[in-house]
Amino acid sequence: MKFSIMRDRLLDGLNDVMKAVSSKTTIPILTGIKIDISSEGVTLTGSDADITIQTFIPVEEDGKEILQVKEPGSIVLQARMFNEIIRKLPTNEVVVEVSEQLQTRIQSGKSDFHLIGSDASEYPLLPDISADRQITLPADLLKTIIRETVFAVSTTESRPVLTGVKWEIKDNSLVCIATDSHRLAQRKVTLEQLPSEEMNVVIPGKSLTELSKILSDSPHPVDIFMTNQQVLFKTPDVLFFSRLLEGNYPDTSRLIPEESSTIVTINGKALLQGIDRASLLAREDRNNVVRFSTIDTGTVEISSNSPEIGKVEEEIQIDSFEGEELKISFSAKYMMDALKAIDGQEVVIQFTGAMRPFTIRSIHDDAILQLILPVRTY
Repeated sequence: MKFSIMRDRLLDGLNDVMKAVSSKTTIPILTGIKIDISSEGVTLTGSDADITIQTFIPVEEDGKEILQVKEPGSIVLQARMFNEIIRKLPTNEVVVEVSEQLQTRIQSGKSDFHLIGSDASEYPLLPDISADRQITLPADLLKTIIRETVFAVSTTESRPVLTGVKWEIKDNSLVCIATDSHRLAQRKVTLEQLPSEEMNVVIPGKSLTELSKILSDSPHPVDIFMTNQQVLFKTPDVLFFSRLLEGNYPDTSRLIPEESSTIVTINGKALLQGIDRASLLAREDRNNVVRFSTIDTGTVEISSNSPEIGKVEEEIQIDSFEGEELKISFSAKYMMDALKAIDGQEVVIQFTGAMRPFTIRSIHDDAILQLILPVRTY
């Protein structure tokens, strides 16, 4: 096997597949990157058994030659070492040659590295996924869905299914839900082309976070294929596989209140900044709690106090107020995360009492729903 390639383009591919490689894997060959060379180009594969990322670099892109294939073949090279070597090579042309006993030579300028490779036939095969359970989303919309939901997954392993985002397809729409049992983030998307059957899968939050980094600025739509154990996100040059989480995801629809006793419409950015300031004094050991109080029909008060440090009070103008006066306490972090997901728009907050969950929505778009459980402070 022998090929020469532009170093910067190889680094782009390595940056993607390295996101799937873990040094903690119990399968030794998965600490490596699989390199497959054919007459069409080079395919790089990285995996930690939960996530597998494969990227393809063609011989030619936009009329420009990226690589020359002198002899096709396959090899697995130690991922961290190969990545570091390529990153630090002195010129933009890299020649990789594999000789007998998997000895791999990497040349660039006056640099000459020799690595011992592993047999590519020992590398796990990619999952086989059929095309009958497929949806397609624009890359920027997929990134937005991830940003608006993934922050609310649980970070503790006590209920593994809650560390993922539930994707449910039914009634002409995709509904994505994340909850850690203290808050909930939900995003609905109307789909034009639906699979023939309803689907319900839970995708690990970690997988979606890594996927979002790879989707940077791709103008191409993303094809999404689902099975009972795997999901595949496919763009023209990247395949991103993730295992799915097993277990029954809780029925979150019962959490969302159907009526409200207090409705406040307010500028999301102003509220976010006010809570950010109040949280400076919120006591860490009380989960960073701030208090939200309606004063009159024109303003609300955000306050926090810490016996050791001091207290803060700030009034914020509201656009409209309906219903009963209210004092409620909640986690500043949870509220700030929710407002960031709605992206500083005007929001309507619906309360059903001081100790009941409350919801936050954009007044312009009811596709996004955020729900937070209050904190008892007395």
